[in-house]
Amino acid sequence: MKNNSFKSFLAEVGDISAFAWRFFTEGFKPRFEFNELLRQCYFIGYKSLSLVGITAFIMGLVLTIQSRPTLVEFGAEAWLPGMVSVSLVREIAPVISALICAGKIGSGIGAELGSMKVTEQIDAMEVSGTNPFKFLVVTRVMACTLMIPVLAILADIISLYGGYMGANIRGVVNWDLYWYQAFDALSFSDLLPAIVKTFFFGYAIGVVGCYKGYFSNKGTEGVGQSANSAVVVASLLVFVIDLVAVQITDIFQLT
Repeated sequence: MKNNSFKSFLAEVGDISAFAWRFFTEGFKPRFEFNELLRQCYFIGYKSLSLVGITAFIMGLVLTIQSRPTLVEFGAEAWLPGMVSVSLVREIAPVISALICAGKIGSGIGAELGSMKVTEQIDAMEVSGTNPFKFLVVTRVMACTLMIPVLAILADIISLYGGYMGANIRGVVNWDLYWYQAFDALSFSDLLPAIVKTFFFGYAIGVVGCYKGYFSNKGTEGVGQSANSAVVVASLLVFVIDLVAVQITDIFQLT
């Protein structure tokens, strides 16, 4: 039983890898679906901004409130803006934003394509001569890859503002001083890796969501299973990619 489960896992890894590679083989060939790409960018980016923004604000607020007592105990309250900014920009804001997108966007793509699969809309597109992979998959994966870094950058800014609000709940921190200390603690090596890995987050979320929906089966029950498994696998991949990115960044910083 365990052997069969392991074989199924390896088979699915291979299928997802082949599906991901197909994106590169077909995604950059004409004809390009620019209108559909812009539509997906709107739904994936703009429609997710409010959820990401609220979460980012709360993250910055809570992190500042929770960190303040410890720093006060050691007489290091002045380090609060710098500590919060480094924590948020390096790790917390990009990863939490990607997880939110994995839940909202991954499940949405999986359910949408899954319903199109079980109602044979994808088969009808193939029969009519349309390339459903380019129209449905390439546009969604590319939109995720482009929009999630934008959402992560906005989450950085909003969470830092939340940190400013949190710093002023128990004390008084000047606006200019807070932002000076926050940005003074950051360096190029903090910002660049955090932004680069969000492109991989977006690509993984888009590929997994499209794969689960594109190959959905078992009727309407399969649509729910596709949406659920898309969230689980995409969230797991976010953590795996983050782990690899941290290790690579650490190697470069040591050298």
